Amino acid sequence: MKKILVLHTGGTIAMQEDEHGAVSPNLVNPLYSTIESLSTIASVVVDDYLNLPSPHMTPSLMVELALHLKERITNEKFNGIVVTHGTDTLEETAYLLDLILDIENPVIVTGAMRSSNELGADGPHNLISAVKTAACGEAYGKGVLVVLNDEIHTAKNVTKTHSSNIATFQSPQYGPIGIVTKRGVNFHHTPAKRDFHPVTSLDKKVSLLKTYTGMEESIVDAVANTNIDGLIIEAFGQGNVPPTIMPALDRLIKEQIPVVLVSRCYSGIVQDIYAYDGGGRTLKELGVIFTNGLNGQKARLKLMVALEITTDNEELQRLFLT
Repeated sequence: MKKILVLHTGGTIAMQEDEHGAVSPNLVNPLYSTIESLSTIASVVVDDYLNLPSPHMTPSLMVELALHLKERITNEKFNGIVVTHGTDTLEETAYLLDLILDIENPVIVTGAMRSSNELGADGPHNLISAVKTAACGEAYGKGVLVVLNDEIHTAKNVTKTHSSNIATFQSPQYGPIGIVTKRGVNFHHTPAKRDFHPVTSLDKKVSLLKTYTGMEESIVDAVANTNIDGLIIEAFGQGNVPPTIMPALDRLIKEQIPVVLVSRCYSGIVQDIYAYDGGGRTLKELGVIFTNGLNGQKARLKLMVALEITTDNEELQRLFLT
């Protein structure tokens, strides 16, 4: 029987709703009753590592989590790991783990949209599905995966798409790579490659700005004046910004502060197509770095990781096209 570590970090999956409808962390994790039912699937060891609402998660805590997971799986020979996490920042933790965690064993991140005592609570079922996936031999070598609502997604592509629906986690453009059924785990896609970078700390400050019509140059300058090491811009469409912010972006790039472009659209990638002032072609000529489909929050984490490796703009562009 496979030996699986279930590591808790908190989130709605570990919370309860009171008589007034307020949801808050619970001192005793309500998933313990579900753990007992997993004995026919795997030999489960529980690690109550954190008990935080996911908006309290930080990149530093994510790195510490990665180091903790690597130590435990190395020293105790677990076949796989399940991390329970709040859904608000689940995709960010999963993606950062995927970027910096150099293990082939399955690492599955799961959570819940409903607290443990709400009608239709989805946490127990998601935990069972995640453990099934972690214990599945086919999950080996596929990187960090996210399992909720009986679907298996890659950490790179998955995102939260609805504020409350239990089917909130989707992978735009690509879809899930597998499903979990009562009979087992079925993968129908395999990631072509992994993007791994062996960093053990994140010390760079990277900010994220979303473009909007009539955006003021002063907004970019205000963020730049906080001593950032890099900036992510969520652009319109295929990668276009208001012309009013072009001078501010130009100043940042001339000061050797990398500017990375993503789209604010739900799906698609940025391209250097439009040649008008603020268009993708002019941004490319300016030295803005283009991505290949990451959303803003994940591009921010990747730039934080990449800046631990290099500050060369050309090399950063290569890393973002990986």
